[in-house]
Amino acid sequence: MRHGKKVNHLGRQTAHRKAMLANMACSLIEHKRINTTVAKAKALKQFVEPMITKSKADTTHNRRLVMAKLRQKDAVIELFRDVAAKVADRPGGYTRIIKLGNRLGDNADMAMIELVDYNEIYNADKAKKKTTRRSRRGGSKPVTPPVETKALNEEE
Repeated sequence: MRHGKKVNHLGRQTAHRKAMLANMACSLIEHKRINTTVAKAKALKQFVEPMITKSKADTTHNRRLVMAKLRQKDAVIELFRDVAAKVADRPGGYTRIIKLGNRLGDNADMAMIELVDYNEIYNADKAKKKTTRRSRRGGSKPVTPPVETKALNEEE
């Protein structure tokens, strides 16, 4: 049984898996979307989203933590400069996995993983939504002044 075993080993040794995920994360940051298998995309999502969260607070400590995982200076610079500015107001869920079907050679399930804020197709028709508080009662209605009946009484 595999109780409490969260890591998908992807059929690789630890060092190979870490290096592969670091390279895939750098490619994702550089190109904003990559095609891979579904299993690798899910593993990459768990790997890269905490680093994007760390990039929102640009401190030396966070840069060193991310650099220890990514190992490419250009990717870290782009992550903290460009990507962090785009996802600053997003509370999480920075990546999206879209399944593409099966690969021709070995019939593996393929997927495209992308950074959500960089997809112009999905974000073009959706303008910034204004969050307003709505109550169940409906809200206050404008009060109209009462109609005066003095004019009717004076005629008599």
